[in-house]
Amino acid sequence: MELRHLQHFVAVAEDQHFTRAAERLMVSQSGLSASIRALERELQTPLFVRTTRRVTLTEAGRALLGEAERILAQVRSAHEAVAAVQGVLRGTLSLGTEQCIAGVHVAGLLAAFRRLHPDVEIRLRQEGSGALAEEVAAGRLDLAFAYRTQADTDQLRSVALTGEPMTVLCHPSHRLATGGAAVTPDDLGGEVFVDFHPDWGPRRTTDAAFTTAGVRRTVALEVNDVHSLLDLVDENLGIAVVPRHFRHKRESLSAVPVKGTGETVYETVALLPPPQATSPAARALMSLLEQGTHETP
Repeated sequence: MELRHLQHFVAVAEDQHFTRAAERLMVSQSGLSASIRALERELQTPLFVRTTRRVTLTEAGRALLGEAERILAQVRSAHEAVAAVQGVLRGTLSLGTEQCIAGVHVAGLLAAFRRLHPDVEIRLRQEGSGALAEEVAAGRLDLAFAYRTQADTDQLRSVALTGEPMTVLCHPSHRLATGGAAVTPDDLGGEVFVDFHPDWGPRRTTDAAFTTAGVRRTVALEVNDVHSLLDLVDENLGIAVVPRHFRHKRESLSAVPVKGTGETVYETVALLPPPQATSPAARALMSLLEQGTHETP
């Protein structure tokens, strides 16, 4: 099995189209098709279902995809490790992050990294914590800053960044704002909630807190960005339970402490592959983070 066959297979799987994949790889479509056929002959099974409009993975193709991505990530890490020994950090840093993550100023950290390592191409992806964990475990991301969603595994480890309590944000005229005292999930049972997509760390934390308290809630207004959430709360369309640092993003809103949620806190981590699979670029970025040399907001 040749590496180029795996590279071609992953490209077609990502683009779901032979022509687009061939253009991205800068190879002929006939050559790409021949490469895939050779891989299928070696594995003795079809990897794609081909139609005139698109191609999709077969069950065997889906099984191969994760392994192929991990193999290619390890090969890339090997090349980058050799370059690092030679004194120059090269290659690509693929980073994932949730929005407004606590414990790290991503833009400042990447700026400091670029100043030190200008030959490294930086790629940034923003997603929910569950998806980010899967991307790091599969080798598609070098590391990610996210909410802790699971215990460490053979393919994924976490480095703690920070933890903080949850806070209710509401309009200043809301009854919670005028009360002035900390509230429990029971106090919020009948409220209209604004919250993020279920894969987001703050949503997962809030859901866990209410489940622990045995209080059912319904999210009526679901968004995928912080500013939309703050806008909806600012118009008094609902309340939001968010990490405490969110209260500084919209000073016009009232912040009310939450109590009675047990040990539920919003804990952010850096997600990385096992040490032997961590790329030199990821190690360099984590070193910068640990030194605290990047600008903080």
